[in-house]
Amino acid sequence: MVLGYFLYGRFVESVFGPDNRSTPAVAKADGVDFIVLPSWKIFMIQFLNIAGTGPIFGAIMGAKFGPVAYLWIVFGCIFAGATHDYLSGMLSMRHGGANLPELIGRYLGNVPKQVMLVFSVFLLMMVGAVFVYSPASLLQKLCIDHAPNVEWLGDSTTWIIAIFVYYIIATMMPIDKIIGKVYPLFAFSLLFMAVALMVMLFVKMPAIPELWEGVGEASLTAKSVFPCLFITIACGAISGFHATQSPLMARCVKNEKMGRPIFYGAMITEGLVALIWATVAMYFFYDQPTPGYQQMAGGEQIISNAPGIVNAICADWLGVFGSILAILGVVAAPITSGDTALRSARLIIADFIHLEQKSIVKRLYVCIPMFSAVIALLVWQMANPEGFDVIWSWFGWSNQTLSVFTLWAITVYLVRQKKNYFITLIPALFMTTVCVTYLVSQQAFHMEPGPAYVVALATLVVSAVWFVTWYRRR
Repeated sequence: MVLGYFLYGRFVESVFGPDNRSTPAVAKADGVDFIVLPSWKIFMIQFLNIAGTGPIFGAIMGAKFGPVAYLWIVFGCIFAGATHDYLSGMLSMRHGGANLPELIGRYLGNVPKQVMLVFSVFLLMMVGAVFVYSPASLLQKLCIDHAPNVEWLGDSTTWIIAIFVYYIIATMMPIDKIIGKVYPLFAFSLLFMAVALMVMLFVKMPAIPELWEGVGEASLTAKSVFPCLFITIACGAISGFHATQSPLMARCVKNEKMGRPIFYGAMITEGLVALIWATVAMYFFYDQPTPGYQQMAGGEQIISNAPGIVNAICADWLGVFGSILAILGVVAAPITSGDTALRSARLIIADFIHLEQKSIVKRLYVCIPMFSAVIALLVWQMANPEGFDVIWSWFGWSNQTLSVFTLWAITVYLVRQKKNYFITLIPALFMTTVCVTYLVSQQAFHMEPGPAYVVALATLVVSAVWFVTWYRRR
């Protein structure tokens, strides 16, 4: 993955061709959303914006598919995810810090723009809801374990309210007042957790499945590798959600040549975090002769509980102090993705209705109905026993479908600019096939594998023919 950053990342950068033109942070500075920030700070913010619980929970759930998870994280991150993030961020920068629906409309047409406007806002509100619930559950468990006598700290409602209040403040305030100050600290916590676990992997040298022992093994899940793995592990490989976050930082970059370390580099860093968690989870799932998870509190039941696995791994490997820091790092990731998701939703809505956001009153016009909708979604999720799983499954599919639209828009841009469009065409064809197959086999029609694979092949052929037809006409 490091070689991928220095070799393939440089190649992708050369295809796009950054130059010294004025960036939106300089040309459109407004003191709220368009602000020049130091490159190291932008990297930290971008990393936390895109990280969320995806590279942690997604990698843990993806580990159930066996060693094939390693391949998807590494190659998906280098050739699809980091390329997707870099080019979407740079494309936004070239168009004045444009949000994703604007870019979709410019390169795919007005109808896709309107669809993506609704689609992306709904996705971002889902992110705000699911990224309240998961950190709240981790904080609740942390307080129950280490402060059992303080009852109100062990109540998940307390943490949900606290996180939501933070969301409101961070969404409303200028980006350098809250996000720009606290994110570097949160990023340190998340990176500390990943590095500490990586060190423990070398110290303990646990027995884990190797690629040559069976890439297609799926010992702990009945789901098929294709398409389920590619939806389960999203943020650690490729995620459409990232394309909604990149414009936030595209509005803060002083020079285009900072794009590769910020956008491509942040995705590679996230992929490394996912790879560490997938490897650690492999041990707790597959260690021989007795799987590691059976040795932990909760036994086999813990296997379906990603927050529980995070708690167990950190407590077992890092001790009390290390586990507290590590869990705080895991908590920081979803919280910092949730607030910027809602910030992105505010900006997308404001751009659509042409409402300036320098005035705090104008920001309230957008935020009040938006937060009301998120609260309603959160209440439904908490009241419904299957609420979190339902939202998470649709979030996973929606997330990857967003990457499909983004990849096709970037491909059209590269064709128009007479640049090497294969770097996004191939991932676009692959992810289109994945998303359509997952929709018909898992979410909507529940097809058997045979018919689902026929649909997958047909989708690939139709997408390729459609592109070739458009390309020849152009």
